[in-house]
Amino acid sequence: MRCCPGSVLHLLCCVRSRSCTRRGRNRLPLWIREIWAYMRLLGQSLYFNSLTDSDVVFDSVFEPVFLIVDYVTRWFGMVFVCLVVILTSSIVVIAYVVLLPLVLNTYSPAWIAWHVCYGHWNLIMIAFHYYKAAKTSPGCPPTEKNDTPFVSVCKKCIMPKPARTHHCGICNGCILKMDHHCPWLNNCVGHFNHRYFFSFCLFMTLGCVYCSISGRNLFLDAYNALETNYQTPAPPYTFKDKMIHKSIIYMWVLTSTVGVALGALTIWHAVLISRGETSIERHINNKETKRMAKWGKVYRNPFNYGRLNNWKIFFGVEKRSHWVTRVLLPSGHAPHGDGLTWDVLPVKKDLIPV
Repeated sequence: MRCCPGSVLHLLCCVRSRSCTRRGRNRLPLWIREIWAYMRLLGQSLYFNSLTDSDVVFDSVFEPVFLIVDYVTRWFGMVFVCLVVILTSSIVVIAYVVLLPLVLNTYSPAWIAWHVCYGHWNLIMIAFHYYKAAKTSPGCPPTEKNDTPFVSVCKKCIMPKPARTHHCGICNGCILKMDHHCPWLNNCVGHFNHRYFFSFCLFMTLGCVYCSISGRNLFLDAYNALETNYQTPAPPYTFKDKMIHKSIIYMWVLTSTVGVALGALTIWHAVLISRGETSIERHINNKETKRMAKWGKVYRNPFNYGRLNNWKIFFGVEKRSHWVTRVLLPSGHAPHGDGLTWDVLPVKKDLIPV
């Protein structure tokens, strides 16, 4: 029995159309196909070229985790800012409502003047530097064509990156002299607000240590009043007295805890500033030091101008009076340089003579 070519062709067309219809019915949703395509792309990136190393593999494997963390941090930034404002405001309210009357009724005029002056100065410095750190843009490289020298091209922005510039996945852009993204500021710490961030950490630590030391005896008295098991009937504390005792305990525990944690962070950043590097550059410089050591060479940070010069550049100190007007008092002066170009000095000479 001969088979007609036309009938065979018709049969093949029917089978193909039926399989296509069945495939269309079983087609996965768009969001699943997008995730699957993204995972395939990550897998292919592991063996994309011969330059693949452990860092590329690590970034590719953990890219979904980084995206989730960036997304959560971006949307919870205002929550962290509100938390800082609420906690700081609660300590200020306790200081004015509970502690200030005790100070006025207990201490000598000299101690009253000291506590009032130092407390208000510290509070002004904390509020000023936190506001400036959160509201000041850290600085971004220009997007239009220009003659600014660059050292690499950002893989995310596909834009030239000047020296000390890094990409922030949370801000979704490149940041000049980026140190890190601070969720408590809901902002990146970079060239133009690095000084505000460090000053906020420093004065907040000083304020917490001040409250912890000056309120230690009050904390012990309040704790003993609430926790002591009396053999005789307990003193008739009113509701107001109990609230005052609990407020003092809350203030001391919070300021002591924050003082220890934030103090360690402040010391770490002070060490980095003394070395003329940021948190990101610390990691990069360690890798470069190990790489150069294999070749029998010593790596030197090109942005380290010496401890004193690093601090003068960081604070913008150009004369002796600036240690007071720009460090110990609120100051909104611009940082040294534009963040796009940096002086590389082979010798540590006095960059800003004071």
